[in-house]
Amino acid sequence: MLNKFRPQVSKTDHLFVGTDKQAYYILSWDAEKKRMRTEKSYVDLAEKTFRDNQTGDRSHITPDGKYMTLELYEGVVTVVPFIQRAKKIPEADIGTLGEHTQTRIPELFVHSSCFLYPRRSPGKNDKPKMALLYEDSQSQKRLKIRELDYSAGVPGSDEPGVAEMENDIDLGKELDRGSNYLVPVPAPAGGVLVLGETQIRYFNEETGEGVIQALNEATIFVAWARIDNQRFLLADDYGRLYLLMLELDGHQEVEGWHIHVLGETSRANVLVYLDAGRLFVGSHQGDSQVLKIEVEDIEVIQTLPNIAPILDCAITDLGTRTGEGQTSEFSSGQARIITGSGAFKDGSLRSVRSGVGLEDVAVLGNMGRDLASVTNLFSIRSEPGLGSVDTLLVSLISETAAFKFQGDEVEEVDDLKGLQLSESTLLARNLKMSRIMQVTSTEVRTSDIESGMVQSSWSPQNNQSITDVSATDDHVLVAVDGVQLVLLEINSGSLRETAKRNFGADTQIACLTISDLLPDKCIIGFWQNSMVSTLKLPNLETLQSEQISEEGLSVPRSVLISQVLEKQPPTLFIAMADGNVVTFVVDVQTSGLSGKKSILLGTQQASFRELPRGNGVSAVVATCEHPSMIYSSEDRIVYSAVTAEDVSYLCPFDSSAFPNAVAIATKEDIKISLVDTERTTHVQTQSVKETVRRIGWAVDAKAFGLGTIKRELRDGYELVKSHFKLVDEVAFEVLDTYALNEEELVESVMYAELNDGTGELADHFVVGTAYLDEEEGQSDAIRGRILVFELTQERKLRLIAEKSLKGACRCLAMVGDKIAAALVKTVVIFGFEYETSSAPFLRKLCSYRTSTAPIDIAVTPGDNQIAVADLMKSVSVVQYKPGFTTGASNTSPTDTLEEVARHYQTTWATAVAHVGENMWVEADAEGNLLVLNRDMNGVTEDDRRRLQVTSEMNLGEMVNRIRRIDVGVGSDAVVVPKAFMATVEGSIYLFALISPSKQNLLMQLQARLAEFVQSPGHYEFNKYRAFKNLVREAEEPQRFVDGEFVERFLDCAPDVQTQCVEGLGVGVEDIK
Repeated sequence: MLNKFRPQVSKTDHLFVGTDKQAYYILSWDAEKKRMRTEKSYVDLAEKTFRDNQTGDRSHITPDGKYMTLELYEGVVTVVPFIQRAKKIPEADIGTLGEHTQTRIPELFVHSSCFLYPRRSPGKNDKPKMALLYEDSQSQKRLKIRELDYSAGVPGSDEPGVAEMENDIDLGKELDRGSNYLVPVPAPAGGVLVLGETQIRYFNEETGEGVIQALNEATIFVAWARIDNQRFLLADDYGRLYLLMLELDGHQEVEGWHIHVLGETSRANVLVYLDAGRLFVGSHQGDSQVLKIEVEDIEVIQTLPNIAPILDCAITDLGTRTGEGQTSEFSSGQARIITGSGAFKDGSLRSVRSGVGLEDVAVLGNMGRDLASVTNLFSIRSEPGLGSVDTLLVSLISETAAFKFQGDEVEEVDDLKGLQLSESTLLARNLKMSRIMQVTSTEVRTSDIESGMVQSSWSPQNNQSITDVSATDDHVLVAVDGVQLVLLEINSGSLRETAKRNFGADTQIACLTISDLLPDKCIIGFWQNSMVSTLKLPNLETLQSEQISEEGLSVPRSVLISQVLEKQPPTLFIAMADGNVVTFVVDVQTSGLSGKKSILLGTQQASFRELPRGNGVSAVVATCEHPSMIYSSEDRIVYSAVTAEDVSYLCPFDSSAFPNAVAIATKEDIKISLVDTERTTHVQTQSVKETVRRIGWAVDAKAFGLGTIKRELRDGYELVKSHFKLVDEVAFEVLDTYALNEEELVESVMYAELNDGTGELADHFVVGTAYLDEEEGQSDAIRGRILVFELTQERKLRLIAEKSLKGACRCLAMVGDKIAAALVKTVVIFGFEYETSSAPFLRKLCSYRTSTAPIDIAVTPGDNQIAVADLMKSVSVVQYKPGFTTGASNTSPTDTLEEVARHYQTTWATAVAHVGENMWVEADAEGNLLVLNRDMNGVTEDDRRRLQVTSEMNLGEMVNRIRRIDVGVGSDAVVVPKAFMATVEGSIYLFALISPSKQNLLMQLQARLAEFVQSPGHYEFNKYRAFKNLVREAEEPQRFVDGEFVERFLDCAPDVQTQCVEGLGVGVEDIK
């Protein structure tokens, strides 16, 4: 709940923020510090004895600006006065909010309310008039006007004022049943408009007279905004925007109005008229928009993406082709989340990734070559005096291609400044004094840019090959046949061998680097024993060695020294053959390596490339099957995935036409792209124009199965139709569609590998449905179905089996090769069997009756346990026990579902997921998260049957779906990701388990931060995150760590950081 006002002494508006916990606080914007400032700390208005307002909280300010009213509870209006000028009142307090008071009204079920504009300048005794649109005990909509009578308390005392709302005027006894909104009309006309589904009414509060005008087509209005005294904008539930123009007679009284459709927008939740014909459309179930209102038309100026509400989601990782059960640790952003977002015409599929974005600005194509043979990319300046590069060298297995850029045009050249283009290039770079150096497997050469002549060259003896190279402006370090290290000095473009060292076949060189950041030294990685050594220049003597892998099994394949952190020592990056990237802090004076850290980026070795950022700082791109960018943020190194999955090689390409760009080689083409400086959230949208209620992902078929609901308005009637669609994973193209029956809606979708009749597993989708209306007098009527679709080789859907049900099929899961279905009151196990090889059917094996209604189910991987989230009775765990056949007697006990554990508290569950051995995470309808644990070592049977709450907190958002992930991490991992959670508000959270050795540390750090970090409104962190539902309310979160809050440690001043870690047994750097 938001509102605005401006105190007398303020130059800017203040923002009133009301929370769903019946508290409010006031914020303003500090223009100098560029941040929000709390003007008034949170004020608690909660009353446990009152009943929450069932039609939503509302806030109004009287037209004279003297009072604010809050409608938080049924039959209660909270009045908060604005402090007026008086004796003993400080100047700074004038116009701010005073002490609140409450008054009761008999109207309980209020749908809409507003203060009426005065028709004339208000007199001293005139009272504000509030219009109330409410529903009486006969479900009839009525309109009543009440006057607000407020008597202020004694100035300087603690006693609040007294408010009453009497002197009511009853209007409109027979309003349209669909009336839901009141629109106050400013002077000179005054009065109020009542927006209904089939008509609009105007009432004059003084005379009680009204004007009725029917709508051309029935609709449901959901928001409005005022343009001026006679023009209003209206939005309906179907995304249409209307302009309503009042007509006044000679006495400035309303005699009618014109209303017409301006166009279509996202379904609006709020309209805010800005100025000069510009309108903000705030939407919860679609993208918010800024519109320009033209004559008889609208133009979208800006679109603000919104992925709420998320009804379902699928976790994909296009690099490893795994979803639930993926087995590699990932840097932030490598997982892609596909969400079913929005509703009806705003329904869409969204691809969400949090990573470093790449925006393609030019595509060169494959240039007539097989780009799978690309070995590296280099950018150089080929003309003297250029301030930026103009040539891209593409090194292939047997040649080097040179592409010269002139403005936006690019041309391949056959000869370039004396470079050897008939061989693959290991290194190419510009040198001082307008010279270019190129290194191939056979030689090192320098050439003059002006003359294009080769100036100097060096080749290994006895036809040996150069296997690796690194260079600065003054030195070149080469590895020859992997066993010999040679140092060359560059002097005015001339090459001179200054040192040589042989290592022998038992100590072969795997990688090397030389850098100006570490003068007179170089770093060498070896194939044997996972060893990295620091050598002194120019004599190449070993100063120290470090074994990277304890077992010595992984080999360092790429090394780089880079200044990633500003005003700190440089960092040594080592890419291991197993996909790990190991970092050390380098002491420039002693060459010592310290602060070893490791992260697993993928399963293949990474290749490093520096991207200069200015001020001597660089970012590093690690290209592998999961490309990642390594950069600094808040004095720490951050690993973030790059949104492009198919990057093979990359190099900086800061040209005049494409400043600050990079060149990228993929297996299909070469591109010039702009790269973001840090991680951001990237959302790709595919409009479906239907509600995407359920998503299933066929991994091998590279397709999604979507359960959708379409709504149309025809001749004033609302028609709803449901479909199951097969959609391509990459292009989001609809491959096939199956229309459900009339009045039948999709409830659940599951991808499964089922028997194809020959004993082999094949791709299938299982769909659960429900029918809308009960048929009276037919207890055996079909109320839902389970449909089994086969996914053909042509990527089409073929219905092969269906099962009629007496209730809706809410959710589906696989238990081994059996199908678990959550129906209205039961969980049923079905077997997928064949009468013949072409006639499959579903056979009911066993069932379990739930307490009320199952909302979600989660199967424990590798086990036959099913966690059932109940509508009202939290979570129960049932064990599926298959039947068996023994001996010649052919004894066949039936399959059973047996309850083995239960959480006995009352919780309105919305989702559940298995996150560890005998551990589940549950979300409820009031925004809480609970971690439930089953103690298998309990003393009594009751102890082993009882699910205990080991952690709980208030997330503040209702979770619609929890998707489990399995991520293999190292033994020293602090957190282990376990699940993604998608909410109604459009948020995606990562749930992780903390290593037992770090749990107390992080919880103590969180408690310390809560003392220093100020939230908006100074709302206490513990109170904000404390568990709360209708049954009980905790004081603080229990054994839960808010990762985003703990991360704010990095934003704290150094002295605050020091205070936070006092007594924790660790230092500030250890926390970072």
